Amino acid sequence: MEASKILPMLKKKLAFLSGGKDRRSGLILTIPLCTEQTSMEELSATLDYLLGIPSEKCKARGFTVIVDGRKSQWNIVKTVVLMLQNVIPAEVSLVCVVKPDEFWDKKVTHFCFWKEKDRLGFEVILVSANKLTRYIEPCQLTDEFGGSLVYDHLDWLNKRLVFEKFTKESTSLLDELTVINENEKGSQAEKDRYFSNILPSFDPETVLQTGHELLSELQQRRFNGSEGGGGGTAWSPMDDELLAQPQVMKLLDSLREQYTKYQEVCRQRSKRSQLEEIQTKVMQVVNWLEGPGTEQLRTQWGIGDSIRASQALQQKHEEIESQHSEWFAVYVELNQQIAALLSAGDEEDLMELKGLQQQLSDVCYRQASQLEFRQNVLQSAHEFHMTAQDMSQQLDGLLGMLCADVAPADGAAIQQTLKHLEEKLKSVEGALQSLREKGQVLLDQMSTQTSFSYGKDVGIENKENIDHIHSVMEDMQLRKQRCEDMVDVRRLKMLQMVQLFKCEEDASQVRSTYDYGRQLLQATVVLCQSLRCTTRSSGDTLPRLNRVWKQFTVTSDERQHRLEMASAFHTAAEKILRESPELAELMVDVEAYEEVETVGKGLLDRLTVPVIFPDGSEQFFGSPGDMASSAESIRERMKLAEQRLDEESLEAGPRES
Repeated sequence: MEASKILPMLKKKLAFLSGGKDRRSGLILTIPLCTEQTSMEELSATLDYLLGIPSEKCKARGFTVIVDGRKSQWNIVKTVVLMLQNVIPAEVSLVCVVKPDEFWDKKVTHFCFWKEKDRLGFEVILVSANKLTRYIEPCQLTDEFGGSLVYDHLDWLNKRLVFEKFTKESTSLLDELTVINENEKGSQAEKDRYFSNILPSFDPETVLQTGHELLSELQQRRFNGSEGGGGGTAWSPMDDELLAQPQVMKLLDSLREQYTKYQEVCRQRSKRSQLEEIQTKVMQVVNWLEGPGTEQLRTQWGIGDSIRASQALQQKHEEIESQHSEWFAVYVELNQQIAALLSAGDEEDLMELKGLQQQLSDVCYRQASQLEFRQNVLQSAHEFHMTAQDMSQQLDGLLGMLCADVAPADGAAIQQTLKHLEEKLKSVEGALQSLREKGQVLLDQMSTQTSFSYGKDVGIENKENIDHIHSVMEDMQLRKQRCEDMVDVRRLKMLQMVQLFKCEEDASQVRSTYDYGRQLLQATVVLCQSLRCTTRSSGDTLPRLNRVWKQFTVTSDERQHRLEMASAFHTAAEKILRESPELAELMVDVEAYEEVETVGKGLLDRLTVPVIFPDGSEQFFGSPGDMASSAESIRERMKLAEQRLDEESLEAGPRES
C-alpha cells in the first residue's frame, strides 16, 4: 500500500508511529481518539499501512499500543481495543488505554480486559496520562503524554511520500536503463531501432538528486538523534528511517552505475549521429545565406524619401535581420559542436570538420557585415529625414510669423518681435547645418555601398538616393533663402514703424512744448502791458516761436507721409515675396507688382525732393549717404519683386500647356 493512495486518511492522524520504544525495544503505536466519531474502516486501513513499514525483525519484538481515550467515549475505546485483535493480534504485546481525569462510569467499564487476555492475545491496562511513565520511559513518549520525544506527523508523512516516490521511480528507471544498456551490445541496426524508440520514463538526474537529498535528510536526522536524549536513555531515530537509509543507498549505487553506462551509450550514439547532423545543418545554413538571404539584401538598397518611408525600410530590415538571426543561432550552435568534435574527433574527421567550419564562418561573417552596413545606412537616412522634417517645420513656423499681419502696440513690442524673428532664423541656420552634416555622412556611406553588392550593379539605385539627398538639401537651402529675404523686408518695415512711433511721440512732445511756450509768452505780454514795461523778448520771441513751429509741423508731416509710403511699399513687396509654394500654389498678382513699382518709384522721387518751408527755405532729410542707402534698399526690393513675377510667369507656362 502506498501513502499517496490513502493520503487524506493519513493526514487525519488516526494512528501514528512516533519512533518511541518501550522497555522491550518494541515500537510504540499511538491511536489518538477524538471527540468526533472515528471511522473504524479508515483506522483499520491506517493501521495496515503503518504495520507494513517496520521490518520483520522489529515486528517480532512486539508493539505497545497507546489508545488515547481522554477525548472519546468508552464504547469507542472498547471497539478500538477489540479491533486490534483482528488487525495485529500477534504483534501487540501491551495496550495502554489512557483514561480521562474523570473516569468513565464503572457500570460502563465493567468489562475486564485482563480477564480477556487469553482471548485477545495481549494485555490491556487502563492508565492515566501521568502514570504512563511506569511502562514507558519519558524520553520515548510524545509531549501530549508528558514526554520529551519530538514527533511531527506532517513532516513524517512528507518524508514517507518522498521515500516511496523515490523508491518507485528509481526501481522503474533502473530496470529501463538496464534494458537499454544490454541492447547496446547488439548489432548496429538493432541498436538504431531500439535506441530511437526507448527512452527512460524518468529523468535520471532528477531521480538521483531526489535520492541524495532524501538520504542526506535521513542521515542528518540520525546524526542529530544520537546527540539527544533524556532520562539517561539515548534517543533513537524512527525504525522506518533506519530501514530506509540502506534501501536508498543501495538504489542510488545501482542507479549511478547503470546511469553511467547509459551516459556512455548516449555519448557514443550522439557522437555517431552528431557528425551527420552537422554536415546536413552546415549545408542548410550556407545554402540559405547564399540563396534567399543574399537575395533579400540585394533587393533592399533604397533610403526612402521621408521619415515614414525610412521607418518602413527599417521595419523591413528588422524582419530580414530576424530571419537571419535564426540562422546565425544555428551557426553558433554548429560552431560549438564542431569545436567539440575537433577536440575529441578521429584523425580522419579533422580535415572535413575544419573545412565545414571555415566555409560556415566565411559565409556568416560576410552576411553579418552586410546586414550591419545596411542597418547603419538606414539609421543615417532616418536621422537625415528627421532633421529635414524638423527644419521644414521650423521654416513653416517662421513663414507663418512672416505672413501674419503686423499690428504692434509700440516700439518695445516691435523690438520683441524682431528678436523672436532673429532667434527663429538662427535656429533654421543651425538646422540647415545639421542637415548638411547628416547628408554628407549618408553620401559617404552611399559611396562605399558598392563593395557589398555581391556583384550586383547598384549604380542606378545609388544615383537615385544621392540625387534625392542633394535635392532635399537644395530645397531646404532655397526655402531658407526665401525666408531670409522676407525677414529682411519685415525687419526694414518694423524699423520704419519704430521710426514712425518715435516721430509721433516726438511730435506729441513738441506740441506740448509749443503750447506751453506760447502760453508763457502770452502771459509775459499781459504782464508787460499791465506793468507798462518792455522786455527784450516781448516783441520777437512769439513770432520766432510760431515760425519754428510751422517749420517743425511741415517737416513732421513730410516725414510721416514718407514713412506711410514706405510702409505701403514694403507691405506690397512682402505680399509678393511671401506667395511661395509653402503657403499655396498661387500666381503672383500683376496688379500687386504694379502697385509695388508705382509706390516704389514715387518713394524714390520723394527722397530726392527737399522739404520747402512757408518762408521759402529748403532742407533735405538726413545725409546724402543715408538717402543713397535708403534708395538702394528700395531698388533691391523692387528687383526681388520683379524676379518673383518672372519666376511665376515661367511656372505658369507649363501649367497652362
